[in-house]
Amino acid sequence: MAGSPRYIRNLNENLILEALIANGTMSRADISRHTGLSKPTVSSAVEHLIERNLVLETGRADNAQGRKATLIRFNEAAYYVCGIDVGATRIRIALSDLNGEILDYRSYPMQMDHSGESARMSILDVLQSHMDELLDKNHLNWEQIQCIGFGIPGVVLPDSGDIDRIVAPLAGLEEALSLESLSGKFSCEVILENDVNLAALGEYTYGAALESNLFVFISIGTGTGAGIMVNGQLLRGLGGLTGELAEMRLGDDRRLEDVLSADGLMQLANHQLDAYLLTENDSGATDLCKHLTPERLFEAARSGDVQAMRILKQYSEMIASALRHICVILAPHLIVLGGGVGGNGDVLLPLLRQILSEQFPAKPDLTCSELGERAVVIGAVQVALQQTMLNLKHEASE
Repeated sequence: MAGSPRYIRNLNENLILEALIANGTMSRADISRHTGLSKPTVSSAVEHLIERNLVLETGRADNAQGRKATLIRFNEAAYYVCGIDVGATRIRIALSDLNGEILDYRSYPMQMDHSGESARMSILDVLQSHMDELLDKNHLNWEQIQCIGFGIPGVVLPDSGDIDRIVAPLAGLEEALSLESLSGKFSCEVILENDVNLAALGEYTYGAALESNLFVFISIGTGTGAGIMVNGQLLRGLGGLTGELAEMRLGDDRRLEDVLSADGLMQLANHQLDAYLLTENDSGATDLCKHLTPERLFEAARSGDVQAMRILKQYSEMIASALRHICVILAPHLIVLGGGVGGNGDVLLPLLRQILSEQFPAKPDLTCSELGERAVVIGAVQVALQQTMLNLKHEASE
């Protein structure tokens, strides 16, 4: 194939597509100057791209003299991609055009019985129903969707697409959410990836870690995990296990996830409040203890509650212990915190930065997710978009 006319045409078309995506609307002469391709080559390639619906003629240029040049642009609406974040408590879905612009975003509560064959069919039917609704609302059909990227809170085995482990609230759905099951349910191409890896990709592309050479995204919520990116590439490691912070052990041999997850935070808070109330008659602490959630704990801290701040200071020291080990090994330029608990940067970051400045041998920048709850789904859109553009660039040579 190398050197054949079809192969050369494909290379030329790819050069033109990349020029249009990078520069927007261009004339054929502009494309020729930008790519170094001859004008006849550009004209022939553009005509074929028009036939494929990947570029459009949009009118005439405003040049003052001579014949008005016809303008060409990339057709971002030729196809679409989707990202789906299958979380422990919510399902989030985003629709994107080929420029990566999010056209629609929807969030649904996760309400599932996770056991048995009925659960397998149910979760797949629920996901398809949400997708059908998304397409219907945007007047699209399945033929226009090229790829869906799925993010799940579990380890995705690179070779098989099976799920080796998953967060406790979704236990029982491993088979249903495997690459094979998802590919069998949806008519377009499917990509399955760990959710925290996707969140890292989202932050790298559009968020707090924009084009950072070496950074770690740490998600703390229902589960605990990390996504590590080096020069724009995710680190995966043996069996896709890179970033599985849940399995780290603290000094007392407790799993990191058991300590730092939302449940771990609640156990710490209850223990501290119970001990405090044994010696003090504090109505505020009693009320906090009776209605304790992570959200209420952080709100109390924001309101200046001394006990809430004391709990979160101790909690921050445990987060810092994990961060210190990561920094000693990787020395990242940046650490980004996210997730339902980790995303409370206004409370956690000042505490963590103080510990970092005093105790860390390598002192990276420390910040919070800019994408928030959309980080995973935006990363899922990105992997679907990357795969779609790769497919379209190879399509002409087949």
